[in-house]
This record gives sequence, structure tokens and C-alpha cells, in this order.
Amino acid sequence: MSEVRTRLAAASGQRLFWPLVVLVVLIAANTAYRPSFVSIEVKDGHLYGSLVDIVRLSAPLILVALGMTLVIATGGIDLSVGSVCAIAGSMACLHISQAADQNSLSTLFTALGLALGLALVAGAWNGLLVSVIGIQPIIATLILMVAGRGLAQLITEGQIITINSDPYRVIGAGYWLTLPVAILIAIAVTLLIAVLTRRTALGLIIEAVGGNAEASRLAGIRARRITFLVYVIAGICAAVAGFMITADVSSAAGSTAGLWIELDAILAVVIGGTSLAGGRFSLSGTLIGALIIQTLTTTVYAMNISPQTSLLFKAVVVIVVCLIQAPAFRARFARRRPPATPTVAAAPQKEQVPA
Repeated sequence: MSEVRTRLAAASGQRLFWPLVVLVVLIAANTAYRPSFVSIEVKDGHLYGSLVDIVRLSAPLILVALGMTLVIATGGIDLSVGSVCAIAGSMACLHISQAADQNSLSTLFTALGLALGLALVAGAWNGLLVSVIGIQPIIATLILMVAGRGLAQLITEGQIITINSDPYRVIGAGYWLTLPVAILIAIAVTLLIAVLTRRTALGLIIEAVGGNAEASRLAGIRARRITFLVYVIAGICAAVAGFMITADVSSAAGSTAGLWIELDAILAVVIGGTSLAGGRFSLSGTLIGALIIQTLTTTVYAMNISPQTSLLFKAVVVIVVCLIQAPAFRARFARRRPPATPTVAAAPQKEQVPA
């Protein structure tokens, strides 16, 4: 058992090596372009600097990517997480805007509860379509991706809902002990998911379902329940990310909140080493992938790359990252030693018998 764990740890370290290298290279390139990029100082009682902004802004993506990791580990996909972000954020802002006292904690908790309830229903809907009805995950979640964006616009009535709630703003733009509250929430959710999947049998069951759902069912694992559960978790993670996105700007727009975050989440999961075919997954790799995506976005703005080429720049970097961590690609371009020429042993000479 210890030998198996050692091999798994070594394989995980190999998967994380290249993403870490790319992250370091991006930070080094930004530092060379602007030396103050790595400087961190304390202003107004909290940490301030480009690295701090990268970590804070990556918190919503980290949450969405964590839920996406579990879904992809079961062999599925969730394209609706961006719409769920918009639904949850819009619902929370709508309730706060209609309250008499927007700074009341009871108003905040009621708004969060209503929004989390909607997100839970959305995740359960995806899980029902995939695990019970048997619709392909990409089709089932595409339905909610389109319908959910429309529902978010119905909640906001096609307008931008602006709020003035200091407690709600803390979720996305507040600080505690000089650290951004958003990243503290992301760390707490990461630790919770890590404990559930790595300290219990849940992680192995998810990997078993993703590796071979039929074989896991024959082994006594309730694959449908696990599939249903991961979509619910993804919906809740997307809701919390929606709180961060809308709280950061103290407003909600159903058409733009969380737009395309599902694509960045999928990229973060793939960059982190989790296979889209399902099976083994890496939460730490997902964290690194999310940081790479956010660092790329910051790099685009910091280096004054034109908006027309920014998406192309990000796409090229992501392709390079995926290629260099692909074993088949590295093996093809690695230097191969020429095969050694086999030596033929000389035949033994017959002894001459004297006449």
C-alpha cells in the first residue's frame, strides 16, 4: 500500500511540474516587464500589489473550477456554471435591493440563503438529467447554460441591479487580517472539498465512477447518486463564485455576470492535469491552473496587449501548457538514444582430437 501511495505521489508531482513552471515563467515575464509586479505592501490596513490582486481575482474561478474538477472526474462536463453564477448573484442582489435596510445581516443571510437554494435546484436539475434520465452531460448542462442565462435576466428584468450593502461587498472586495476575504473563502472551500475527497472514500468512489461507471455499479457503488452529488456541489460552488463576482462591483447584470467562466474553469482543470475522460483528478493542479488563467489575464492588461489579440494570446499560452505536459508530445520531441548494436558472441572452436 505504501508503494502504491509513493507511485501516486510521484505521478501527481509530475503532473504539477509543468504547470508550476509555466506559472513561474509568467510571473518572471511580468517582473521583467514591470519590476514592481512582485512588490507587496500594506495600504489602508491590507496587503496591496499585483500578486495580491491575482490571488483575489482568481477566487471565483478557483471555486467554479473545483466543482468542475469533480464533475469532470466522473466523466461529465458542466457548461451551466456561468449561468448559475449569474442566477445566484442576481437573486442575492435583487433581495438586498428590495430590503429596507441593505446593511442588515439578516437581509444578507436571507439573500444568500435564497440564492444558494436556487443554485442547489439548478445543480440538482443537471444531476437529474445526467444521472437519472441519462442525457449526455454536454447537452444536459447546455440546456441550463442557455435557460439559466435567461432566468438571470428575468430576475434582473434586463437591468443592472445596483446595491449599497457593506456586508455583501465584503464577500468580494473585503479584507480580514490584511488578506482578501474572497481568497479566504476559496481556501476554506478547497480544504473542505479536499477533506471530503481525500480523507474519506468519496474521492476514490468518484474516480471509480469516472474510470468505469458500469464496473463501479457492478462493484456495489451507487454511480447515479455520486454523479448527482457532484453536479449539486458544482452548482453550490458556482453560486458562491457568483456572490464574489457581484459583490466586487456591488451590482448584478444577468447577461454578463459569470460570462464564459465555465470555459476558463475547464481550461484550469485540464491545465492542472485532470483528464477530460474522467478518473483521477487533482485539486492542487486545478488551483495552479486557475492561477495561470488569472495571471494570463493580468498579463494581457499589464503588457498593454491589444484587445483584438488578447484572446489569441491566452489561447496560444494554454495550448503550449497542454502540449508540454502531454507525455506523448514530450516523448516525440525528446532526444532518443540510438539503440545499441547487439554483439554476436563468437562460436566456440572445436577441439582437434589428435589422430
